[in-house]
Amino acid sequence: MRLDGRRKSTNVEDRRGLSTGAKAGIGGIGGIIIIALMTFMSGGNLGDVVTNVVQNGGLSMQTETPAGQREFTEEEQQLAEECAQILASTEDVWTEVFRQNGLGEYQPPTLVLFTNSVNSACGSATAAVGPFYCSGDQKLYVDLSFFTEMKRQLGVQGNTFAYAYVIAHEIGHHVEYSLGILNKAHQQMSQLDKTRANQVSVRLELLADYYAGVWAHYEDAKNHSLEYGDMEKGLELAKAIGDDWLQKKAQGYSQPESFTHGTSEQRKRWLKRGFETGNMQTTTFVGNYEDL
Repeated sequence: MRLDGRRKSTNVEDRRGLSTGAKAGIGGIGGIIIIALMTFMSGGNLGDVVTNVVQNGGLSMQTETPAGQREFTEEEQQLAEECAQILASTEDVWTEVFRQNGLGEYQPPTLVLFTNSVNSACGSATAAVGPFYCSGDQKLYVDLSFFTEMKRQLGVQGNTFAYAYVIAHEIGHHVEYSLGILNKAHQQMSQLDKTRANQVSVRLELLADYYAGVWAHYEDAKNHSLEYGDMEKGLELAKAIGDDWLQKKAQGYSQPESFTHGTSEQRKRWLKRGFETGNMQTTTFVGNYEDL
């Protein structure tokens, strides 16, 4: 993905190197996968679910942020700049998409860069949670070490679109929030048993994948920024963060009733569908759950 010469968003809050003194745990499948795979690519690392993960999941891992500042590597600084450029692209695309579809004025979120742990309106979280969006303050939170680890673990070195997809997915949750979908879904989840609440969560996550694809559709149409193999890398990443793939890697089998983000095939399908159509009328909240 080409970003040369692109503007950088000013909606970036850089908290890297700042100590929050926070201690937070991650439980459930997220913690199991992190321990099993020694990677941040956990089943609980994407989406507006950090509150449930931290508060309700049961502690599997704990970290404490050391005090003090540190120097940032050239790679980290480049990642920070590229994240700001990707965020700017989402601002431009979604502002226009909202306008064209009569959805009101798009209010962009803030990107918070942090190191090790962070406090948000959704609670305290460690880097082990991975990138997440908090609707309580309309901010998305990213520890850049996630992308460094992602490059090593999944072989996406040098492919900007792979982690642009991660950011675009979290922005997808902000789009859901802006359209009233996120809060409505969370209200539904609070009234359902765990299995059915998980199904609502899957619909939210797949819709965020779809919106990531919609962003890529209009980003490429406007700037011709996607290069050969970019979407394939994005689809590979979507596969690698499917609930079934992660659970099989961690424990040797999958438990569909515990899925919260969708299978590998579902995540690939909805990302690709968004990219191919760019249609804002499409949603994951219609039809049978089995047909997603």
